[in-house]
Amino acid sequence: MTKIIHTIININNCILLVYHTNARCWQFRIISSSGSVFGERKIYYTAQAAEAAGREWVGEKR
Repeated sequence: MTKIIHTIININNCILLVYHTNARCWQFRIISSSGSVFGERKIYYTAQAAEAAGREWVGEKR
């Protein structure tokens, strides 16, 4: 399963990763400072929408 990484951002000691999936949609994952990975199975139709949802998860408003 190939994924294309679009964005990697460090926010509040977490890493926000936005990527494109084989299903032609965008998702995000949060990697905590301890290495745990969090996220949802929701899909987003733009990288910007996935990034905004990820930022909301870590408590950052833009």
